[in-house]
Amino acid sequence: MSKLTHLLACQNITGEGPLWHPNEYKLYWVDILGEKIQRYDPQSFAYEQFTVGEPISVIGLREKGGFIAAGKQGFAFWDAESNQVKHITHPEQDKPEARFNDGKVDHAGRFWAGTMTPQGATSTLYRLDPDLQVHRMVEGVTISNGIGWSPDSHTMYYVDTLRYVLYAYDFDLELGKISNRRTLVQLSGEQGVPDGLTVDAEGCIWCAIWGGWKVIRYSPEGESLEEVQVPVAQPSCCAFGGEKLDTLFITTAREGLSAAELAKQPLAGDLFAFKPGVNGLLEPEFKG
Repeated sequence: MSKLTHLLACQNITGEGPLWHPNEYKLYWVDILGEKIQRYDPQSFAYEQFTVGEPISVIGLREKGGFIAAGKQGFAFWDAESNQVKHITHPEQDKPEARFNDGKVDHAGRFWAGTMTPQGATSTLYRLDPDLQVHRMVEGVTISNGIGWSPDSHTMYYVDTLRYVLYAYDFDLELGKISNRRTLVQLSGEQGVPDGLTVDAEGCIWCAIWGGWKVIRYSPEGESLEEVQVPVAQPSCCAFGGEKLDTLFITTAREGLSAAELAKQPLAGDLFAFKPGVNGLLEPEFKG
């Protein structure tokens, strides 16, 4: 494992959702409250920002080009060349206080994304199919967060943040159905809360611990295998990238930190990376 590198001083309010683009060899990620999408080239060190004018929380690759996205105004398509957001549908239009949070595309090309509200356990995980039909998959969630699948797509991993839990579900790839929920990891909350995640080629889960100053690698059975310390309290998500998918990129946030806390962690909101000694997997593309 290589040493953690401070890659970019982007000072994001809520850096989230890192996504490696295998054709461009570039990393994309969002700043939710900063209302922008960002792009970074690790070879040329070029950094670009796209101001989108609304909170976009997560993006995924799209088979037809561009990206599938979710945010404050529901599901949308986003195109980097024109920097245009095309809204598709909003299943929680009747909840003005709600917004989408994290999400990911499964290996059948469906886009899963969940919401968060200030009202407690009233959030929902949705599945957007290629025909743009929306399905409610998990209800009664606090903050819908990290999601991913085992390399064989037999298991789905899903974070309910304010329950401090990482769940595992049996996953039916063909039908897009989940069953047999069990608790894979239960944190206390005192050591931080689980946030975004990614799954490596060995089937282990890397989960950012918001408020915990670290990213933890868990086995498929939920055993903590290693902890990677970061110099900021709020790592938010992680994703593999690089030519060999051997670099783990970590987004972080400044959101909610006091002036005194920011003085102690001036790199909060920046982008970090390291080589963990294991490779990641390419993210699937949304087929709609």
